[in-house]
Amino acid sequence: MWFYLVALGGLWTLLRLIRERQVVSHLQDKYVFITGCDSGFGNLLARQLDRRGMRVLAACLTEKGAEELRNNTSDRLETVILDVTKTESIVAATQWVKERVGNRGLWGLVNNAGISIPSGLNVLLKKEHFAKILDVNLLGVIEVTLSMLPLVRKAKGRVVNVSSILGRLCLFGGGYCISKYGVEAFSDSIRRELSYFGVKVAIIEPGFFQTAISSGDRHVSQIKMLWDQASSEVKEIYGEKFLLAYEKTVKLLDKLSTSDLSLVTNCMEHALTSRYPRTRYSAGWDAKLFYIPVSYLPTRLADAILFWTSMKPEKAL
Repeated sequence: MWFYLVALGGLWTLLRLIRERQVVSHLQDKYVFITGCDSGFGNLLARQLDRRGMRVLAACLTEKGAEELRNNTSDRLETVILDVTKTESIVAATQWVKERVGNRGLWGLVNNAGISIPSGLNVLLKKEHFAKILDVNLLGVIEVTLSMLPLVRKAKGRVVNVSSILGRLCLFGGGYCISKYGVEAFSDSIRRELSYFGVKVAIIEPGFFQTAISSGDRHVSQIKMLWDQASSEVKEIYGEKFLLAYEKTVKLLDKLSTSDLSLVTNCMEHALTSRYPRTRYSAGWDAKLFYIPVSYLPTRLADAILFWTSMKPEKAL
């Protein structure tokens, strides 16, 4: 009995591997638009796809980031300045893309731009702190997607949205986790809607990686700044122990985070180039072996595990 189950599992794995290794044709003729290419995942993905011969349209927030990317890629890659929080910038970038792709349409849209600060203890934050992150990480994704949608639909292409394991499991306060939960929901809704037109939507769910937006030192600095601005009542209720425990957790996550960003960009590339892309990609062993499994546990059990592994104030003593 066990032999047949193992054999069936092995056969299924083999067939899945063969299926996923099939690549779409004429990659050199396909255009991919990527947001957030100044650094991190977006920057590496742009260079990775450029080396593969694809037509990369890279959106950067700054001219400095755009110039550095152009200097490290081929003449095929083109850059545009984009602020995903501004409608006029998105409209201009969409027109710029339309002029380049013409009647072929846009094969790939990668919503990668994002920020993670300010985050921390909810009690230290104000509405504008939440809004700042949501404006980039969620509303920016939505508006860029809706603006580029006619071009993607024309090519029967792909939409790749960068979420996070924090879109499945909330580890700290602020707008970041909320924004990633929103990206998950938007991706699900747009995937079902666009499947009718032959467009595929994939979600990338990285664990903790060493990027500019996830720097532990930056997070600790902003936590201390918010703490200094907090009322005396909040400081008295929460106490220094709670703050130190939070800082210790951030530093630990930073130390355990992965430096190999290609684990994420390889997932993005597969979502763009495979004939049979997955709906969701988890990147990083912490995501695969800890965070995603914990997200499936009963809520009480998941809460207990996360409490004892992160925010228990006594750990700071």
